[in-house]
Amino acid sequence: MPKRSAVLHRNLRSTPPLAVKGEGVHLIDANGKRYLDASGGAAVSCLGHAHPRVMEWIAAQLGQLEYAHTSFFTNGPSETLAQMLIDRAPPGFGQGRVAFLGSGSEAMEAAMKLARQYFVEIGQPQRSRFISRRMSYHGNTLGALAVGGHPGRRKLYQPILIETSQIAPCHAYRNRRDDETLEAYGLRAADELDAEIRRLGPGTVAAFVAEPIVGATLGTVTAVPGYFARIREICDRHGVLFIADEVMCGMGRAGAFFACEQEAVRPDIITIAKGLGAGYQPIAAMLASERVAKAIEDGSGLLANGHTYMSHAVACAASIAVIETIEQEGLLDNVQRMGALLSCRLHEAFGQHPHVGDIRGRGLFQSIELVADRDSKRPFAAKRNLAARIKQEAQELGLICYPSSGTADGADGDHVLLAPPFIIDAGHVDEIVGKLGRALATTLSTTDPAA
Repeated sequence: MPKRSAVLHRNLRSTPPLAVKGEGVHLIDANGKRYLDASGGAAVSCLGHAHPRVMEWIAAQLGQLEYAHTSFFTNGPSETLAQMLIDRAPPGFGQGRVAFLGSGSEAMEAAMKLARQYFVEIGQPQRSRFISRRMSYHGNTLGALAVGGHPGRRKLYQPILIETSQIAPCHAYRNRRDDETLEAYGLRAADELDAEIRRLGPGTVAAFVAEPIVGATLGTVTAVPGYFARIREICDRHGVLFIADEVMCGMGRAGAFFACEQEAVRPDIITIAKGLGAGYQPIAAMLASERVAKAIEDGSGLLANGHTYMSHAVACAASIAVIETIEQEGLLDNVQRMGALLSCRLHEAFGQHPHVGDIRGRGLFQSIELVADRDSKRPFAAKRNLAARIKQEAQELGLICYPSSGTADGADGDHVLLAPPFIIDAGHVDEIVGKLGRALATTLSTTDPAA
């Protein structure tokens, strides 16, 4: 009988395969089986595995300084990394500041706290409400979960979550009317924010939180043209901060360091993680714009938040190496080229598939949404357990992808998200699409769409 694991795994009734090594785009388990990591875990491993430059930076930093608490010292890697991010950030961040944390959830908590402190510092303490979007995901800690909009992920913890508001996502495949242009739909969707701010009382809202590209919950949904420009107008009209959650879609995943650049929108606070450390170290960051940082600097001068492992020297050193590698190896260009190829191959393979309703994304951040019926867009019922079965079948074939459920309404619906390393080539793209096709065929062959 297999030895019982003492790890509190996600499923207490089974233990996942034991990963023992990573090589480039592959993970290798204890039996020597190789898996093409086509989702980078959860869009994390943007450089693949065992990249020599990153490992050298980590080893060098460990030889100098591993940790010093930020209430006593700063450290060189955190100072360098902060300036690197500010130098690459969108307009409005040139004199901003950066906080380094341990996860995307921590970064979102810090962003919410910073937004609250900002309004206290400028004499508007009545602003404490947060608005986000339905079917969003912003993290798994209580504050981050409270601004998340996925009913299934919130349900267990609902009684202990702070009260927030959600408006509809900008999701043309599901929500645009047949008689609307994309632009008209985008304005209608954005104007829900204006209506919700007015309902709550304009002087009570601190921030609107949104992913520039919705990741895990909806499957790489991009906004239609004009949507985020109208969001910015509405926030400015009511004095509300805009927090851009780029934990999953940022750091080059969509083809630019910051996804909000591609929407030509200026956030007040940005959160990043995942690709920032590329999985080599746990790290996230919160970027405060000039406007927000200056209000606190000119006010109390003190950040009302702290964590033990903020600005961890080794984690920051790893991230410096990640950014340098992306730039020196021209990987943003490769994201754009291979992203276009991946999109093309997905459309060729699944564009007419009877159970693929939509193929969407940007860069190396692509998804297919599965439906029981293409014409009506009716999703598969949750009881079919389709996403989990696709994940298992793909893994048997040596492919790591990121299927998720609840895509249509938080309960029913399924999608498969792909976020492969930035170093992939055309052969890897063909392998991803081929193995995904086989996994879908096997899984759907035992799935009754009418049930």
